[in-house]
Formats: sequence, C-alpha cells, structure tokens
Amino acid sequence: MPPPGPPTAPLLELVALSKSVPGGRVLFSGLDLTLRSGELLAVTGESGVGKSTLLNLIAGLDVADGGDVRLDGRTLSDLDDDARTRLRRDRIGFVFQAFHILPHLTLAQNVALPLALQHVRAAEALARAGEMLAAVGLQGRDGDAPRQLSGGELQRVAIARALAHRPALILADEPTGNLDPETAARVLDLFTRQVRDAGAAAILVTHSEVVAGAADRALTLTSRGLVARHG
Repeated sequence: MPPPGPPTAPLLELVALSKSVPGGRVLFSGLDLTLRSGELLAVTGESGVGKSTLLNLIAGLDVADGGDVRLDGRTLSDLDDDARTRLRRDRIGFVFQAFHILPHLTLAQNVALPLALQHVRAAEALARAGEMLAAVGLQGRDGDAPRQLSGGELQRVAIARALAHRPALILADEPTGNLDPETAARVLDLFTRQVRDAGAAAILVTHSEVVAGAADRALTLTSRGLVARHG
C-alpha cells in the first residue's frame, strides 16, 4: 500500500480573529479555526456572543477588527469588494436567519438565483432549482410565490438556494430553527450529503443538540474564541 499523501490544504482558516461591537464590547478575540473540505462543524454559544457576526466575517460581509480570514488560500482583506463578491458568489452558500427570499420571484427563481449569477442557462438553472426544492420537501411548488409559504417553508427555500450551486463552503445560521423534527432531520441529512458527496465543508450555527451531535466537530463560541464543547 502506498504511503498516504500530504494532507490537503485547509479550505478555510481563521487566524487570530477579533471583533467588537459599537460601544467597545469585545465579542471575541484570538479566534483560530481550520476547516477542511468534507468537514461539518457545528458552532454553539449563548445569544449575543457573536455567532452570526462570525459567519458574516467568514463570508466577507463584515470586516474584522484584527486577524485574517483565508478561503481557498486567499486572504479576504487582500481582496477588493468585487473580488470578495465573486469569491462569495462562486464558493459560498449562505443560509441567513432572515431568509432574504425575494418576494417578486417564484420559489424556483429564488433558488436558481445563484446559478443565474454564474451565467448558467435558464433551463438548466430552473431544473436544478426544482431538484433542490424537492430535496427540502417542496416538490411541485416551483411556481409558487413566497407569500404563499409559512416561515418554516421559507427557511427550506433558503436552504435549497444556498446549496443549488454546489458551494465549497456552506454557512448556515440556525438552519433547523423553524423546522419540525422530521423536516429538520431531512435538512440535516441534506447538509451532510452535500458535505460528503461534493467534498464541501459546512459551518452550522445552532442551538440544537441534534445538529451539534451530528457534526464532525462541535465548538462553542466565547469571548476567548472557539472552544471545545462540554457535555
């Protein structure tokens, strides 16, 4: 048997990351993290500790006070706004707590949006959107308007959209928070399969012990950074 090759380079590296809020309160400092393709990480922590802010920093939607975010070996602070936007569009799938579903588009059009931004043909993008809607339990709802959906259903649309373009890094803020247990299990399985089959990586911010238990690692965000969970 040949010797194992060298370990692959990390997909994501956070180095000595720090962030404060207006007024000077430090959310966290000295935060380090290495995440490799194929890994699913759960991040827990008390409300207000900065979990959503951490995801925004990783996605380049916010700027850290200190430290570096490196994605695919590229340091975000070295990139201009256009380059960060392209990197985010091509490599990241983001599930926001507020969903950000566009009300004037159908469900399929919402889910197909990341593919449209990558100039995928409309028919192909809409077909992929239909597949993703079916994967989250919304098959046959392609032409529905967002106003016809409940909060939990809108969350599923947001998840389908985040995964439609097969991103390398998935960032999800409480992705099962509004879902019933059966749907939550289906969505968690979808994230897991995306990570395993596509060689992606995922960071799921969660209060759910089920999600934390299903992850490869579960860390707690504190003012001192990410620490191993207890219990």
